[in-house]
Amino acid sequence: MRTRTLAALVLTVGLLVTPAAPAFAIPDGGHSMRKEFKNCTALNKVYPHGVGKKTAKDKTSGTPVTNFKKSDSLYKQNKKSDRDKDGIACEKK
Repeated sequence: MRTRTLAALVLTVGLLVTPAAPAFAIPDGGHSMRKEFKNCTALNKVYPHGVGKKTAKDKTSGTPVTNFKKSDSLYKQNKKSDRDKDGIACEKK
């Protein structure tokens, strides 16, 4: 009986004094950099101007979008949403 009580006390004290470390870091204001969005509406709620490769240039006859989120890994997860195949998914002005 005494052994169980001592073990429970050690476990409880250990939990109280051990600092809780985050399981993973979430960069970019709380949004994971590796996230596949269901569609452009969902993506644009987080990234209003879209996401693209670091070297992408908007393919347009008007004013190009330049303020999209530049992230190769994030673009790769959402490549299906790049309709004009210019390296930027869900671009919006």
